[in-house]
Amino acid sequence: MFVGGVTAAVAASALGGTAHAAARGTAPRAGSAGRAGGRTVAVLGGGVAGLTAAHELAERGYRVTVYERKDTLGGKARSMDVPGSARGGRRPLPGEHGFRFIPGIYHNLPDTLRRIPFPGNRNGCHDNLLSPGEMLIARTGREDIRLPFANPGTPPPVLTPDELRRALTALLETFTSVPPREIAYFAGRLLVWFTSCERRRRTEWERTPWWEFTRAARMSADYQRLLCIGLTRNIVATKAEVASAKTVATCAEAFLFNLLGRGADGPPDRLLNAPTNEAWITPWVTHLTSLGVEFRTGWEVRDLRPAGGRIAEAVLADARGGRQAVAADHFVSAMPVEHARTTWNAEVRAADPRLARCDALRTDWMTGIQFYLTEPTPVIHGHINHIDSPWSITSVSQAQFWPGRDVRRDYGDGTVADCLSCDVSEWDKPGILYGKTAKQCTREEVAREVWAQLKASLNDTGRTVLRDSVLHSWFLDPAVRLGGPEATNDEQLLIHPVGTWGNRPEARTAIPNLFLAGDYVATDIDLATMEGANASARAAVNALLEEDGSAAERCAVTPLYRAPELEPVKRRDEVRLRLGLPNAFDLG
Repeated sequence: MFVGGVTAAVAASALGGTAHAAARGTAPRAGSAGRAGGRTVAVLGGGVAGLTAAHELAERGYRVTVYERKDTLGGKARSMDVPGSARGGRRPLPGEHGFRFIPGIYHNLPDTLRRIPFPGNRNGCHDNLLSPGEMLIARTGREDIRLPFANPGTPPPVLTPDELRRALTALLETFTSVPPREIAYFAGRLLVWFTSCERRRRTEWERTPWWEFTRAARMSADYQRLLCIGLTRNIVATKAEVASAKTVATCAEAFLFNLLGRGADGPPDRLLNAPTNEAWITPWVTHLTSLGVEFRTGWEVRDLRPAGGRIAEAVLADARGGRQAVAADHFVSAMPVEHARTTWNAEVRAADPRLARCDALRTDWMTGIQFYLTEPTPVIHGHINHIDSPWSITSVSQAQFWPGRDVRRDYGDGTVADCLSCDVSEWDKPGILYGKTAKQCTREEVAREVWAQLKASLNDTGRTVLRDSVLHSWFLDPAVRLGGPEATNDEQLLIHPVGTWGNRPEARTAIPNLFLAGDYVATDIDLATMEGANASARAAVNALLEEDGSAAERCAVTPLYRAPELEPVKRRDEVRLRLGLPNAFDLG
């Protein structure tokens, strides 16, 4: 029986009254406007991309105002109050769109975290990152696979193709249920990717589905489930049969280099030591306010009006029907693509015809649900991939990573001791409880179905990990609306089917004072992530500085790591590609 399931809308402000009020109407700090000549920038969107752009611009003396359609800041990265959950002077239970995951392959976002002051932390919010020591691949009706985050012996000092193949095989041998010959074959396919030149990656492999690239159709069910489907659907929220091999392999390459101790900011898996707003978003807004950034929440961008070849103003509307036109010297559109493209009218699209390509970009549902438990339930010290779950669920027990928080003392009604936070990536396949897809269910049915799939995944080893008796309540992201004639989701995730890289725009548009930032903008990571949002915002600010002729220091944009030893092999592959030959390691 589900007790106290929360279905109400999100709380009015996840930032808390004081921080939210402080984010309005603050004057720029003394002297900042002079360094940029008093130039104004309207940042349209208050998620990671928008806040990053505001941060970089404010540090360079621009007068920045951030406009956000919701009443809260942080976008999909924020945490949010569970309405009506607080008792006895405690804070509301923390809910979220999905759990935070900040891997070591990220460089740009961690740099921003280091520059956000946090009391008692030498390295700002970056010191709020904790590193779990392991992850779990939970099989249903099969032996679970526990993966410690440790290097496989001593990583080779020089990554020749042969040494790289050995290292990849050693890592993959962790998947004990995959036949050795298939492990060797998969390592060979990854070697093809590692040694492919950039042009082959952006042409041949961008047009090839991950399923086809890995030759999954001819392999065992475990090969398909563990190495092909699980990596794409559970982690990237896209289907192996249609996902671009370029996107999936780019991510896999970065993680493998991370595990081999190459080119990373930190360990492969990191998460925050408190709910996201407490550990990151609220301190960020406070810091930006101190830099003179102003925030206007509850205002949705409806249109961009050009004049004289530039954007003259943005038209915004609030929930009460009010409208306002906002003028600025520059505009940074930092909204998700599904919202940004609705603001590009015919005149804007005529000024930059490349924007029309964004209409072909696709989004899908990857949405969070939290289960609040009356007993601590640290299933494992890290994330769990419920790889056989029909709804492609991943989860993490959060209280164990909040050392400065006592959940019973600090949150809710005093009976909640833990939060099992889950992401649901598959909303179009039937579940095990009702036989319906998630989109066909009510919110209550979604909660019961996810709980049933979690139990099927974790309670099948002779030990009862999850018990109904400790389930206090649940919280499903209020952006999801179910039970009506059509299921809708106001906060979706960009996905990466084959051939869509060419539809991703650059940060600079053909309109001199309009710049794009968001995880759909083309960046090196090629994945809808907070890192991509951060990197694109840096690129947008650099383009703006160029347009202004500014002498300010440019934002550092750090690409993914590339092994220098493999560059000569890639150059040879470039020659082979020009001659119409396959990669030298591509044996079919």
